[in-house]
Amino acid sequence: MTKYKAVDLFAGIGGIRLGFENAFGAEIETVFVCEWDEMAKRTYKFNFGDVPIAGDITQIDEMEVPSFDICLAGFPCQAFSLAGQRKGFNDDYKGLSRGTLFFDVVRICHYHKPKVIFCENVKGLSIHDKGRTFDILMGTLREIGYVVYTKVLNSRDFGVPQNRERIYIVAFRSDIDSSTFEFPVPTDSSKRLRDIIERTPVSCKYYLSETYMETLIRHKQRHLAKGNGFGYEIRDLNDVAGALVCGGMGRERNLIIDKRQEELTPKTHIKGEINKNGIRKMTPRECARLQGFPESYALVLSDVHLYKQFGNTVTIPVIEAIARKIFEVLYSC
Repeated sequence: MTKYKAVDLFAGIGGIRLGFENAFGAEIETVFVCEWDEMAKRTYKFNFGDVPIAGDITQIDEMEVPSFDICLAGFPCQAFSLAGQRKGFNDDYKGLSRGTLFFDVVRICHYHKPKVIFCENVKGLSIHDKGRTFDILMGTLREIGYVVYTKVLNSRDFGVPQNRERIYIVAFRSDIDSSTFEFPVPTDSSKRLRDIIERTPVSCKYYLSETYMETLIRHKQRHLAKGNGFGYEIRDLNDVAGALVCGGMGRERNLIIDKRQEELTPKTHIKGEINKNGIRKMTPRECARLQGFPESYALVLSDVHLYKQFGNTVTIPVIEAIARKIFEVLYSC
């Protein structure tokens, strides 16, 4: 019989779940999933397909959630992101106050009293509003009876070539002796982009047109003139990627040079010819590898949705490393 039951709140495409399943093995079972984005739900269902996915968490009665031992909650980060407007508790998107959705996690956990609450968010959460926002969130967890541990970890230190700093929150119920818990130390900082790119030439649809390259160059020059560092960036294959993001010009911040594709006849409607310098975007599968997803993870949607999903998800090897530390504490109780 499975020892630990988990709920996957703000599940996205299941990255946190995969990390915990890798660490806990057969000892964990997901009994409830919540995600409101329809495209993310389609990817999640295709790859897991076991539990019905609930929608808007604000409309979920905590009494309708089955009992659970572990809460996984990658609550929305846009309200606190350094790349966004950082509106915090005042952030509103499509009628949802993304800055306050954390308190729905608290509401559900206060009722069910799980052994562990695990959250992931952007590094900017810890310094938003001079740290006051973070103090409120952590204080709320303590008020409902949890001992809280937090740390910023970088994905590039855990076997993927992506410079991605995120803050991780682990809260143990106060009646559990968590004094031995510690966050994992770096395990592998050796990986580079060369390790995750496709082994064969990719479709020319991923290569930028000369016209678009000229647009990117002008855009970067305008920002440089203003003293800003915005704009496209071509990454050396012997280096690491910048953090994947879900919108804006995120893909253009992680361009690479790959001259293996010799067939440069455009397959899509683009302005101008394909550039002759081999400059291309990374493919969705390469982005999946940057987040540590296994090759068996199915990519069933169009590229535009996949880019957003992998920019929004978590780095699985980091989650797994933390989950192993959590398991050690629970196993010893």
